[in-house]
Amino acid sequence: MAVPWRHCWRWRSISSTGCSSASLLESVSALKASRGGWAARALASVPGAGATQGLSSSHPVHTNSIFKSLTRHKARLLYPSAQFCCCKKIHSDAKLKDPFTLAQKDLEHLYDDIKKELFVSREELRSLCDYYFDGKGKAFRPMIVVLMARALNIHSDRDGDLLPGQRSIAMISEMLHTASLVHDDVIDGSDKRRGKSTINEVWGERKAILAGDFILSAASMALARIGNNTVVSVLSQVIEDLVRGEFMQLGSKENENERFKHYLDKTFKKTASLIANSCKAVSILVNSDPEVHEIAFQYGRNVGIAFQLVDDVLDFTACANQLGKPSAADLKLGLATGPVLFACQQFPELHAMIMRRFSSTGDVERAWQYVLESDGVEQTTYLAQRYCQEAIRQVNLLRPSPERDALIRLTEMVLTRDK
Repeated sequence: MAVPWRHCWRWRSISSTGCSSASLLESVSALKASRGGWAARALASVPGAGATQGLSSSHPVHTNSIFKSLTRHKARLLYPSAQFCCCKKIHSDAKLKDPFTLAQKDLEHLYDDIKKELFVSREELRSLCDYYFDGKGKAFRPMIVVLMARALNIHSDRDGDLLPGQRSIAMISEMLHTASLVHDDVIDGSDKRRGKSTINEVWGERKAILAGDFILSAASMALARIGNNTVVSVLSQVIEDLVRGEFMQLGSKENENERFKHYLDKTFKKTASLIANSCKAVSILVNSDPEVHEIAFQYGRNVGIAFQLVDDVLDFTACANQLGKPSAADLKLGLATGPVLFACQQFPELHAMIMRRFSSTGDVERAWQYVLESDGVEQTTYLAQRYCQEAIRQVNLLRPSPERDALIRLTEMVLTRDK
């Protein structure tokens, strides 16, 4: 039997996290007194900071409130300090569990199960589809899904073991993610992924597209076998969001005040939607309370956006060997990510470069230098921290469990990763 919503609030442990909605609102309210600047609107997209959250593609991220600049708050920009928002306090007090250790048992046969789903008699197609399922990936998304499923099971008065459908959703999340990578590499003309040549580089673009399509079809069949129409609808939204997000990435906003909203909307669709809706899907299988579904969704949404913000920072701060792909890749693709958009405050010359997608000679090099000379990296990192704080606030509404604590620990791992 699901725990009634009114009981969810008793599991809040604000004193142990230091990340209550009040603290988030206080931090953002303090920004209102700072000097002008459009980029701090980004904070309006963080739930709990006085803005409407983006719940799905039909409820996009809104940035209606115009907050002031983050510039005076450089002392609070904790990059690259080890004191990441409230996480250090949590970890010393609660001794949170290692997420990989807790999820290891359920993920042990993940890639073998995926290969079974992709089994075909044609050897070349099998090699194409198995190429990225070699067990060397981070399995970040299925790990979140497994931990969220087990935390929700405990919250709903069950034991922590995964239901068969929840295990399938973890597998499907990795399949959808990998299919999107295969297609992205074709669109971007990438030749490196996870430290090795991309599928399109080895087998060509046509076969790469077909391999991505086949992985998607196999994931869709696995999804149908779960037998829950609501879960099918929720995870189908992910595929729509991936396509819409890719189209958004192909364009840009002339109005610089709309660029950050466009960037965050695209980030949700391309990265966070998969995590958010996968978390929501596993909650549907175990709990009928829509507000519990929303907790799962919002945790995934906030962690997903933070993950991508950190990824965009690493494009400027990590070397190619760490990333497993070329650095400055986004600039070379003509993409203006968070660090660039924040840097525009100090270097207005970037606006023209953004509109021509860094296509003129020397644009990439100059933009790179402007970002490193600005507060763009620090501001983006700070924004990622705020999203992680909101993820912690959401998951703390669930009943205490090792899995819930591991989901909190995961937010620090998102902020401190170097690849």
